[in-house]
Amino acid sequence: MSRSRRSASSVTSRESIVPDRSTQSSNSPSLTLEDVRNQAAREIAMRAVGYGETVDGVRMGVILTLSKEDDEGFLRRVALCIQQNVLQNHVFAVATTGTSTRPDTGANTLLICGAPEEYVQRAVLLASSKFLGRITDTTNDGPVWVAVVREISPASADETALWDALRKSARPPMDPLVPPPGSLSAAALVDAARARLERLTPAKAYSELLQPAVGAPTFLVDIRSAEERTRAGGIHGSLWIDRNALERRFDPRSEERLLIVDRYDLRVILFCEDGRASSLAAVSLQHIGLLNATDIVGGYRAWREARLPVDVPIPPGAQSDIDVADDHTAPSVILILD
Repeated sequence: MSRSRRSASSVTSRESIVPDRSTQSSNSPSLTLEDVRNQAAREIAMRAVGYGETVDGVRMGVILTLSKEDDEGFLRRVALCIQQNVLQNHVFAVATTGTSTRPDTGANTLLICGAPEEYVQRAVLLASSKFLGRITDTTNDGPVWVAVVREISPASADETALWDALRKSARPPMDPLVPPPGSLSAAALVDAARARLERLTPAKAYSELLQPAVGAPTFLVDIRSAEERTRAGGIHGSLWIDRNALERRFDPRSEERLLIVDRYDLRVILFCEDGRASSLAAVSLQHIGLLNATDIVGGYRAWREARLPVDVPIPPGAQSDIDVADDHTAPSVILILD
């Protein structure tokens, strides 16, 4: 009798503590498809945030997931979860891979989201240049940008490209009024060029050109524009080479070189209007290998002020106020045509 009571008591106790399966299933709420999608979106969002990195105070991450039935809708769920859980400045890229359910099975979806919006727009510009020819459609909602991109693959460099776009978008923009590090002003470039040259005064250049015998072929080269020569005249016997063609015309390796440019020890004396452009041009020729290239201090203007021979166009009936080398009424130069 007592044994029977103990058995019944034991069964009752067990049932009260551990409900059977039918009781469990009837009391537990069943998950809907919407619940499953939201849970999957939260997991992907947490993975993106957890495996992300912080650059200049901006949290960022890239994650690829398999294509779903509604790619864009699912990625927007992921973006919403990210925005709800990341309070600091952030920018994230989420993309689908694999066969798409779209009519074009190779069309995947890329979403970039973040806050503030400027990080998203910077990332969009950078990412767009990395997917040239592959983006077929875009939607820009400000803090969320969605694009249809062909064939995003984890086996390709797409993920690396997205990381690069996000990292660069997080860098603070430069002050447009502050020169970038390492940049040089135009004056500094000219000074640096002149430090490499043994420049000639007009008188010294003229004296060198008059030498009956020199160690290497010597040429006086005018790199001014046609307008400057027409207005101010030229130097008798100089070569006129357009500045845009100078390097290829004086490169012994170039197929467009002058016939006289067949060696590297040429003595090339350049002049421009005031001696600034010619300094930069002379260093450019030195880079090519013409180490004897130099220019005239002060350019053509200083040459005229030194009252050295020039050919100046004189209008009919006008009296010249400078000494001219001869009776020419037009500049006498050797014109090199391209």
